[in-house]
Amino acid sequence: MLYSLRGTLILKTADTAVIECNGVGFACRTTLSTLSSLPKKGAEAMVYTYMKVGQDNSIELFGFATEQELSCFKMLTTVTGVGPKAGLSILSDTTPERFALHVASSDFKAFTKTKGIGAKLAQRIVLELKDKITKEQLSDASLAGFTPALADTPGNSLSEAVAALVVLGYSQSEAVSAVSALDASMAVEEMIKRALKSMIKS
Repeated sequence: MLYSLRGTLILKTADTAVIECNGVGFACRTTLSTLSSLPKKGAEAMVYTYMKVGQDNSIELFGFATEQELSCFKMLTTVTGVGPKAGLSILSDTTPERFALHVASSDFKAFTKTKGIGAKLAQRIVLELKDKITKEQLSDASLAGFTPALADTPGNSLSEAVAALVVLGYSQSEAVSAVSALDASMAVEEMIKRALKSMIKS
């Protein structure tokens, strides 16, 4: 099983990156965010990969700039009705941090903004991944990435701050207690920072 690829980027298309390793070009289907993070043609590139073998023995290779994006893709494709194409589309429209927040806070409407994702499928994504994504994200050292990603998230700042703290492992009551003591006009990012400081001190 291929875990990652490192080599020379020889081609980028609208949804694929081709990386040459030891004379072999590996075509990886990927997201817009990964494509935008890759270097110019001819430079060294590295992606984390997932290989899917179809029932007809066809092989597809998917590549991602970060392990977090790979993890989200693998989780998404376990959801009934979400295939690789839909998974890539969703992750092209959001970051792994925002994806985790939408699932943890049951914000299924955020997924309906992706073409081809209806309300029923979006609700299924939240339902099937809510517990799973919390556990997996909590074990990841990149959890600090939730804070900056939330800075311009639309919606109610208080509820978003609470949802983020729950994703980070705090109970709903702990999160609500910490956030309710803050000024509701604060930016979400500042709310999370202050709430975390108050809970760590206590």
